Amino acid sequence: HLCCAPACDDSSYYVLVFGRYFHTSLLFIILLSSLGMPTLGYWNIRGLAQPIRLLLEYTGTDYEDSKYETGPAPEYDRSDWLNVRSSFGLDFPNLPYYIDGDIKITQSNAILRYIARKNNLCGETEEEQVRVDIMENQAMDFRNATVRFSYSPKMNELKPGYLKDARNSIEQFSRFLGSKQWFAGDKITFVDFIMYELLDQHRILDPSLFDGLQSIKDFLARFEALPKIAEYMKSDRFMSRPINNKMASFGAN
Repeated sequence: HLCCAPACDDSSYYVLVFGRYFHTSLLFIILLSSLGMPTLGYWNIRGLAQPIRLLLEYTGTDYEDSKYETGPAPEYDRSDWLNVRSSFGLDFPNLPYYIDGDIKITQSNAILRYIARKNNLCGETEEEQVRVDIMENQAMDFRNATVRFSYSPKMNELKPGYLKDARNSIEQFSRFLGSKQWFAGDKITFVDFIMYELLDQHRILDPSLFDGLQSIKDFLARFEALPKIAEYMKSDRFMSRPINNKMASFGAN
């Protein structure tokens, strides 16, 4: 027995199923789970979810990309997510989340590692795994600095100093990569998906950050030439913008 009732914001609906109301997004995710299709949930931006999307596409995983909208300025209403966040049975309700049958994960690196383990993309040798661990954490430090800059209302004032620091970080990444094909070695791992996204965002911010760093330019080109990535980037599923949410000073459109 199904019937619909408008949600409190009149922009979505709840569905009555056997005497219980379910938000339509939750009901859809339950349906997908019963069909064996995982769901990735995040804001309708690149952000933390983009490396996950790239990894899912590379591994040929069928998934539902469930996107939540932020309202316009000045409120930037988040009720599209807040109204349903307690409905999924997540231990720590947050975005991004990944639901794969009975497995329910939050935290972007935990999601990436889960998908990577299923596809042998965490490094094979001890050296590769150590390099993966280093890059996973170094990339997060880099990303945290990027987010602080991108969402600061003083972005333009901070930009010269940030670009100097970013260039120093990218030079370190270039030295770490060296002559290797990928950051862990000769085989791609999940940290390459994180690094591609971070480097691509900085290429958009200021392409001159990569001047003289041929290994980084080659890495970006190598990643984009991967057949499944190239196909994804040409599809209407690929999100090139926005990078960040609506309240950001960089990448909001």
